[in-house]
Amino acid sequence: MATAAPRTVTATREIHLAARPTGIPGPEHFALAPVDLTPLAEDQILVRNTWMSVDPYMRGRMDDAPSYIPPFELGAPLEGSAVGEVIDSRSAHVPVGATVSHFLGWREHAVLDAAHATVVDTSAVPETAYLGPLGTTGLTAYLALTEIAPVREGDTVYVSAAAGAVGSVAGQIARRLGAGRVIGSAGGPAKTGLLLSEFGYDAAIDHREGDLAGHLAKAAPEGIDVYLDSVGGDHLTAALGAMRPRGRVALVGAISAYNATEPAPGPDLYQAATKELTLRGMIVGHYLDRFPAFLGTAIPWIQDGSLRTRETVYEGLDRAPEAFLGVLSGANTGKMLVRLG
Repeated sequence: MATAAPRTVTATREIHLAARPTGIPGPEHFALAPVDLTPLAEDQILVRNTWMSVDPYMRGRMDDAPSYIPPFELGAPLEGSAVGEVIDSRSAHVPVGATVSHFLGWREHAVLDAAHATVVDTSAVPETAYLGPLGTTGLTAYLALTEIAPVREGDTVYVSAAAGAVGSVAGQIARRLGAGRVIGSAGGPAKTGLLLSEFGYDAAIDHREGDLAGHLAKAAPEGIDVYLDSVGGDHLTAALGAMRPRGRVALVGAISAYNATEPAPGPDLYQAATKELTLRGMIVGHYLDRFPAFLGTAIPWIQDGSLRTRETVYEGLDRAPEAFLGVLSGANTGKMLVRLG
């Protein structure tokens, strides 16, 4: 098959961090900037980004504070997962025409070292799958329930933010791993309905109705064995109260506190001692070496339709900030994505 011809692009657009927010960010914290592209160096590629991801963890990178990942720089482009087409290449390993995933989202074109891109197979699954169920969100759900807080046969499993990118996959994975009962919480009747009809949950809790602990007690009268926490705050408090002795908790996010300007109330962790619970945090970036094995497991699930997913899509780079603010407020069902081209 003939190799595609390279295309010359000299300018593009990026979203820059214009100011650091205090509390909830707004449009004023982002700037759409035209930029000139640098010529390719040896072993670099030029990618026309077609899709990019926005994720809750990005809120922490807007703050100038120590964390597990460096903060975004003021006046510089944000970054995150993206997929796109290689339109020029000086690499012997990544040809023009290949579809790649990489970490230079928030821009329409990206110049990067070929070693920092991964060629993906879009003949078997859509390219957007590599940002959702086959991306870090899917890997998070899988590892959380197989290694961090492993599900055992017959367990009762509770997942917060269950209609989001991680949670919508996690319920189905818990079922595959032998869970006896899978419970999810989400915001509003539309999302809780999807938990039952599409995402493999046995019970759905609308956290907007209040009394989360009471609803969880009704859904799991004998308690829960595993909790996958993406919310923190009152969700973690309710889950710890419902945990059976020697239960397991995977702490993968705390979206309830991302925009907080003061320390949020926390749970009574003494329960973790008296119930002999295991609470373990997880940063998915430390597990990227698991991707090949994970893809070998998850791609067949998508191909045969047994792993069902949803996407919420915003059109165009100029709407990326809006999409990001939406994911912080729970506007998405499944994976929040921005189509770039």
